[in-house]
Amino acid sequence: MSSRKIAWTIVMATGFWMTACSSVKSPRTIAVAPVPSAPIPTFAPSTWEKLPDWNSVDLTQSWNAMLQGCRALKSKPQWQPICADADRVDKNDSEAQRKFYEERMVPFQVFNSDGSESGTITGYYEPLLKGSRTRTERFRFPLYAVPDDMLEIDLGDLYPQLKGQRVRGRLVGKKVVPYFNRAEIDSGTNSLKGKELFWVDNAVDLFFLQIQGSGRIELPDGRQIKVGYADQNGQPYVSIGKKLVDMGAMKLEEASMQNIRAWGEKNPDKLRGLLELNPSYVFFRELPETLNAPLGALGVPLTTEYSIAVDPKSIPLGAPVFLATTQPSSNVPLNRLMLAQDTGGAIRGPVRADFFWGFGDKAGAQAGKMRQQGRMWVLFPKGSEPVFN
Repeated sequence: MSSRKIAWTIVMATGFWMTACSSVKSPRTIAVAPVPSAPIPTFAPSTWEKLPDWNSVDLTQSWNAMLQGCRALKSKPQWQPICADADRVDKNDSEAQRKFYEERMVPFQVFNSDGSESGTITGYYEPLLKGSRTRTERFRFPLYAVPDDMLEIDLGDLYPQLKGQRVRGRLVGKKVVPYFNRAEIDSGTNSLKGKELFWVDNAVDLFFLQIQGSGRIELPDGRQIKVGYADQNGQPYVSIGKKLVDMGAMKLEEASMQNIRAWGEKNPDKLRGLLELNPSYVFFRELPETLNAPLGALGVPLTTEYSIAVDPKSIPLGAPVFLATTQPSSNVPLNRLMLAQDTGGAIRGPVRADFFWGFGDKAGAQAGKMRQQGRMWVLFPKGSEPVFN
């Protein structure tokens, strides 16, 4: 069946449409949707003086992250001169880098659709899991590769106004239906037999690996294998932390990764039911051992504490983003130039970011307790601001 025919099938299957692509409206709705007479702009021109601590922040680490990003951006016309000239700037000279940014780029403050300037800044990291390539009594929770029967359908093939909107599903006879949700996958659907990359020893660790999007598997012989995001089942992401808050199990400010894990240890009989409240499921691929950091959505290695995940519909991937927030569970300022080099299923909206803390338990502790308010400024090349392509 061609992708165009599949897309038509999906449009007609209203139930699937609402389940797998709830953010997409039907063509009829799009045609008659009212357009606001005075929409709030996402970006507003700003000045360097308005970026907190801009004149004193160390830019050398973010410079390394930007040079990494240029590996992906150098093919884009507006970034070609920026990336070419950046190679000639001293990597260890923060003042020279600051001068480069001020001469070649323009800051634009990011605003939400309601005109507010603050949003939620969370954290993520690269976890280490204990695992094996074969199932054993200890290692019994599978880490799956992308299943062969999952379809990815570009709805723009049918309706140009839906360009970039994709859904995932599977064929049952001649009908396209949603792909299996977490509960169905955990029950052992035959579609995933033989797609096990690894088996790990802890269901909660596996769940959080899917949230983080990348990690390492330590095999019984001590060797560590890197794994990264390959695809997702098309089901919506649901926060189990929020579910625990709604259940009265903890307060919102207590809904950290560590506290969720502790709840699972105290309630092992309820754990699977809790995890299955999030129908989203992530599939992985094994990464080259030569990588020293996980690959982000931009296709370049992430830089510890200087890469962020953003909503690419609101923030252009690859752009420098000045972030003004606070340290996890603290009022201590965290003002830093970051690079938008990744995305995430829960990262939606303009003033919204996920701060990459790096690898290991220390990074996990920081990521797990980070839920701060912050402001953001995107730096665009002069003469092309604001632009996404």
